[in-house]
Amino acid sequence: MEASVILPILKKKLAFLSGGKDRRSGLILTIPLCLEQTSMDELSVTLDYLLSIPSEKCKARGFTVIVDGRKSQWNVVKTVVLMLQNVVPAEVSLVCVVKPDEFWDKKVTHFCFWKEKDRLGFEVILVSANKLTRYIEPCQLTEDFGGTLTYDHMDWLNKRLVFEKFTKESTSLLDELALINNGSDKGNQQEKDRSIDLNFLPSVDPETVLQTGHELLSELQQRRFNGSDGGVSWSPMDDELLAQPQVMKLLDSLREQYTRYQEVCRQRSKRTQLEEIQQKVMQVVNWLEGPGSEQLRTQWGIGDSIRASQALQQKHEEIESQHSEWFAVYVELNQQIAALLNAGDEEDLVELKALQQQLSDVCYRQASQLEFRQNLLQAALEFHSVAQDLSQQLDGLLGMLCVDVAPADGASIQQTLKLLEEKLKSVDLGLQGLREKGQSLLDQISNQASWAYGKDVTIENKENVDHIQGVMEDMQLRKQRCEDMVDVRRLKMLQMVQLFKCEEDAAQAVEWLSELLDALLKTHIRLGDDAQETKVLLEKHRKFVDVAQSTYDYGRQLLQATVVLCQSLRCTSRSSGDTLPRLNRVWKQFTLTSEERVQRLETAVAFHSSAEKILQECPEQPEAFNEMEQFDEIEAVGKSLLDRLTVPVVYPDGSEQYFGSPSDMASAAEHIREKMKLVSLKKQQLRQPEATTPES
Repeated sequence: MEASVILPILKKKLAFLSGGKDRRSGLILTIPLCLEQTSMDELSVTLDYLLSIPSEKCKARGFTVIVDGRKSQWNVVKTVVLMLQNVVPAEVSLVCVVKPDEFWDKKVTHFCFWKEKDRLGFEVILVSANKLTRYIEPCQLTEDFGGTLTYDHMDWLNKRLVFEKFTKESTSLLDELALINNGSDKGNQQEKDRSIDLNFLPSVDPETVLQTGHELLSELQQRRFNGSDGGVSWSPMDDELLAQPQVMKLLDSLREQYTRYQEVCRQRSKRTQLEEIQQKVMQVVNWLEGPGSEQLRTQWGIGDSIRASQALQQKHEEIESQHSEWFAVYVELNQQIAALLNAGDEEDLVELKALQQQLSDVCYRQASQLEFRQNLLQAALEFHSVAQDLSQQLDGLLGMLCVDVAPADGASIQQTLKLLEEKLKSVDLGLQGLREKGQSLLDQISNQASWAYGKDVTIENKENVDHIQGVMEDMQLRKQRCEDMVDVRRLKMLQMVQLFKCEEDAAQAVEWLSELLDALLKTHIRLGDDAQETKVLLEKHRKFVDVAQSTYDYGRQLLQATVVLCQSLRCTSRSSGDTLPRLNRVWKQFTLTSEERVQRLETAVAFHSSAEKILQECPEQPEAFNEMEQFDEIEAVGKSLLDRLTVPVVYPDGSEQYFGSPSDMASAAEHIREKMKLVSLKKQQLRQPEATTPES
């Protein structure tokens, strides 16, 4: 039975072999029932066809039948199961009826398959789709039952049609070719030499049938080897179902008969081809051993630059172009000789093989020398290219080192230093690459073969070797000189970084000192409410001055360091013309302001001490105030202090600065005036007893 005869029935997919196997390695036969009424006759035809495909060995392992009744009625399922008894009773091992999840439970009680096992000849189980994996591995189940096995029914059917068509055509073609070949074997030598009549041609093209068979075999082998990867599923056309062995057997038979058929067709033209081949072989050999070899003997240099190597490559390409024409003739002749060897008589084999061997030896030697020469020139070009790149890198590095360093700040110096290190590293890598390319080129030159056949002819390579070694040594010397210059430049740039750092820190010291001066003028205003507080303020001021002194000394040290660095670098420091005068000017202003602050605090201490002493004296001790000069002295000190509060600090450049704001000064002066009033009141109190004593 052929698939093409029952194609409409097979397209309905009433049953199919997915390629899956049960745990006993038996094939799985699936019967997907649907809502529509299934024709038992068509199903029986389908089963008969499917069961005719596997081998007897495969059938002996038994089938596991999956009856998918999820979309069908119970009586249809029961009919199908009973039908299996008549169609394949001895070949069914297990029938798995996939039931719906809801409405069969009551009906099943009327017909228990397990009680009918002896009569049916196989075991029937009712199982839900999600529990089917208890009996069959998921990888052997199709996606309809929650498995991972891929099955395309139309793809299988198309391949089956191709297989059966190939089998039919190839069988017919084999009969025709056998008839033609057997008839040719019975004829005499004159009939063999005669041209083949059209009546001897087969009804179909053997090449087409062979191509179809190869494509089919390739597909079967691909499906077999790729099936385990999940890309293409196993199909019933696997070698277990005899598809692949049958195709291979038919192809072998076709090739055998077709070869015999072709041999009959080749006999007549063989001798003419042999004579032509002999003539062409000698032409190729004579040219390759003559002018071709002479061209290669004259080419041995590698050039001393990229341009020279490219010119040699161009010349070599011209030589290769000439050889290619003869190599094309060689390929054609070799194919013709191979064809004659396959179809030649015993007396022609020795001569053909000798011609083929001679031609192959000459062509292979010449091709090897051409390839070696091409590789040598390519290696030389790469060597010169690397050498040129390295030379440009060294020139760039040297140009960078020859330019005097005049950066604007430390950051630019750091950036320049980083760029210098990167260029030096690039040069190191370039030199390493040059050495590798050079050594590889030297190895090729040392292994260079002789151009002459059968003779040891030493080719003068000393010039090439000296050139390569000279380039590498020159680059090494240039790189060493650049390294020495980089070391000097690195030291100089690090000193410049230190110089900029010192100048920046010195400028910062000036800023700090200016901030201290500003703080002294704006915030150091109070003179204290009594002698004790004023002494505390005086002590704090001395510590404040110590901080300023340290800042000034730090700036001076930094500027001295810049002088030393400038002398080492032989450059002019910007600090000598800018930072140092600023530092001295700010320090002079701070010194004058600090001295004024000290004088005011010391005057305030003297004023508060004297005033507090008088104000604390008891009135019962008038002898303590015999001399009124003390009061006059206190008043003089107070007035002097008030006068100082109104006087600004005058700097050497003529500029003036006041302590605090006018309101701050007014507040301090008001407190002094209050204490002076108390002292004056005390003075009046002491004078009253002196005025009343004479009257009494």
